[in-house]
Amino acid sequence: DKGPGFVVTGRVYCDPCRAGFETNVSHNVQGATVAVDCRPFNGGESKLKAEATTDGLGWYKIEIDQDHQEEICEVVLAKSPDTTCSEIEEFRDRARVPLTSNNGIKQQGIRYANPIAFFRKEPLKECGGILQAYDLRDAPETP
Repeated sequence: DKGPGFVVTGRVYCDPCRAGFETNVSHNVQGATVAVDCRPFNGGESKLKAEATTDGLGWYKIEIDQDHQEEICEVVLAKSPDTTCSEIEEFRDRARVPLTSNNGIKQQGIRYANPIAFFRKEPLKECGGILQAYDLRDAPETP
């Protein structure tokens, strides 16, 4: 049973401050490769792997042709064309997407993934001042 299809869409950006969120110096990454990876809840081999490349605004679209109710599906960063911003951090390199119609989401097959980021190896020198402007002093872990 193939079931309905889905379109997974989202955006990839460069986090030049290694902040873990977008700042005014973040920029979208054109030509980045992302993959949708679905695996069973109880572990085991991937059931689906589909790739896409981001457009000029950093957006990607991946068509998935079946329901994956019994699996955890995530969009995962694969490759950045920008050598200055190509670092991938484990657990921050993915966004989970529900690929089933049986979960109460009424989106006619479109699934929006949270933005995901590549990081610069070394933060830009102006990042200290930029992050101070966000006033993160009360945050449990200030970068």
